[in-house]
Amino acid sequence: MNQSTGALPEREMLLTILCELKRTSREYTTAVTESNCSAIRQTLTSLLNSTLESQAKVYGYMKQHNMYNASSPVLRQEVEKKFMQHQQAQQEQSQFVQSRLQGRQPYGAPFPNNGNTPSQHQSFMM
Repeated sequence: MNQSTGALPEREMLLTILCELKRTSREYTTAVTESNCSAIRQTLTSLLNSTLESQAKVYGYMKQHNMYNASSPVLRQEVEKKFMQHQQAQQEQSQFVQSRLQGRQPYGAPFPNNGNTPSQHQSFMM
């Protein structure tokens, strides 16, 4: 803490702001996914996008001024592999939901896995 003014150093203040923006974006994301009203969902989505833009600006400023160390770089190939796995899982989930909504399969019927083994359906985490 700065002795003369009692204020936090710039880096500490920006880290606090960055953490709050991350928290706020998580809260908005939850609210968007749980919203039942399209007008409220649209408003929350707009707020989420604004929050993400602010977070990117704070992060960019901190990185430019060597106040934030990013994690080690990930190989592009690994990112693309995880992205494809995520896309495949998302497509399967969408098909599952559509089949249930259209009544093509009774509730509780197994969802075809197209020959994939369960180990191929890992969650998307980095």
